[in-house]
Amino acid sequence: MTQTTSSRPRRRGRLFPEYTIPPEELARREAEKKARCQKARSVFDQICPELIDEHYNWFIMIEPNSGDYFIDPDEEVAYQKARQKYSKGWLVTFRLNETGTCGMI
Repeated sequence: MTQTTSSRPRRRGRLFPEYTIPPEELARREAEKKARCQKARSVFDQICPELIDEHYNWFIMIEPNSGDYFIDPDEEVAYQKARQKYSKGWLVTFRLNETGTCGMI
């Protein structure tokens, strides 16, 4: 019995190398994301003490550029409220509690 071997070399690497994002672009995106989060966090820190007593553990969606926020006990409803006014753009989600976190890790 003879064994046949494949003469075709194995290819290693990306499937679509033309879609590789350069490291500079990745760094720029990360910096923008951190800036958005800092803006939203500052808005959250300002309004949280006012809302936490009446709306404890509700979800809050914040649009970082304008500072507008939308609250609801259901995350999906808060998201829909925010999308009615801001159909495109970034939204940051917090929960009205001591830390602002939305779930468990």
